[in-house]
Amino acid sequence: MTKMLLPLALMAFIGCNAPTDLKTIGSIEQLDTSLEKIIAPGATIDIISEGYDWTEGPVWVESENMLLFSDIPPNKIMKWTEAKGAELYLSPSGYTGQAPRTGEPGSNGLVINKEGKLVLCQHGDRRMAVMNAPLNAPKPDFTSLADNYKGQKFNSPNDAVFRSNGDLFFTDPPYGLEKNIDDPLKELPYQGVFKVNPAGQVQLLTYSLTRPNGIAFTNDEKTLIVANSDPDKNGWYMFDIGANDSLYNERMLYNATEDGKKEGGGADGLKLDKAGNIFATGPGGVWIFNKEGEVIGKIKVPAACSNVALANDDKILYITADMYVLRVVMRK
Repeated sequence: MTKMLLPLALMAFIGCNAPTDLKTIGSIEQLDTSLEKIIAPGATIDIISEGYDWTEGPVWVESENMLLFSDIPPNKIMKWTEAKGAELYLSPSGYTGQAPRTGEPGSNGLVINKEGKLVLCQHGDRRMAVMNAPLNAPKPDFTSLADNYKGQKFNSPNDAVFRSNGDLFFTDPPYGLEKNIDDPLKELPYQGVFKVNPAGQVQLLTYSLTRPNGIAFTNDEKTLIVANSDPDKNGWYMFDIGANDSLYNERMLYNATEDGKKEGGGADGLKLDKAGNIFATGPGGVWIFNKEGEVIGKIKVPAACSNVALANDDKILYITADMYVLRVVMRK
C-alpha cells in the first residue's frame, strides 16, 4: 500500500530500550485469552532496523536465514540477518527503466516460488517478475511472469501469494503509478485481483474491490482473503473459490472503515500461520484473527503497518511499518 500517516498523538506509544538493547515500540493488546497460545505474555515489539522511506513486502527466506523486504520509493530490496543486521540486497528492484520517475517505483510484495527463486511485485515495471539470479547472489536480472491483461498493462502489482499447484494470485491497485488512480498511463479501468498460471495465462478473478491490497489463502486453499485499503471501504474480504477459480460468496471478514478513521491506516498485507490464525496489518497495527474470523488481539504500532512475515515455525513475526522493520518473538 502507499504510505499513510497516522495521528501524531499515537507517537506517544514509542517505548524505551529493552533488556536486549533493542528499542521497543507499541504494545500488545489481548482481546481473548486464546491469544496467549499465540503470543506469550510479556512479548515485546522490537525495532530491528529503521530509517527507511516506506517498507513493504517482507519474506523470510529459511534457506538463507534472512529477511528480505522492499523499501519502495528508493527502488531497493534490503536484507536483514541476525549476524549483520540490514544491508542492501538488490537495486533496482521494481523499476528498471531509464527515465527518472517519482512516487513508489520499487518492488512491493515478495514471495519465493517452488524453485526457490524470488518473485517480485514490481511497481515501476508494472508486472509480476522472477529474479533469475540465485537468492544468495542477487542481481537485477528479471523475467516477466505477467505484465498485462488482454493487452492492457497492469496498474502496479502490489501483493501476491502462491497456491500449492504453482498458480500465482496477485492484487493490482494503482499505488505504484506516479499519479495513482488519475495517472494518464493507467490502462485498466479497474483495480483487479488476478491469477497467472505456470504457463503464463492470466485470469481476472474480480474487480469488485476498489483498492485490493494484501492477499492470502486459507490453509485449505478453498477461500481467498483480500484486503481493501480504500479508506471508505476499509477491511478484509473473503471469497470462496469455485470451478475454474471463479470467486463467489463475497463477504467481509471485518469492516475496519470506522477503525481507520479513528486510528489511521488501511487494511494491507496479511499472512496465516499453520493453525489458521490471520495476522493482518490494518488500522493501528496488526490485527490477529483466529481461524473462526474472530479478533483475539492486536499488535498496536504507532506507525502505519504494511505487511508481515512469519518465521521459525510461526514463533517469530516480522512487521514492516513505515520507516521501521519490527520483530515480535511470540514464543521461545
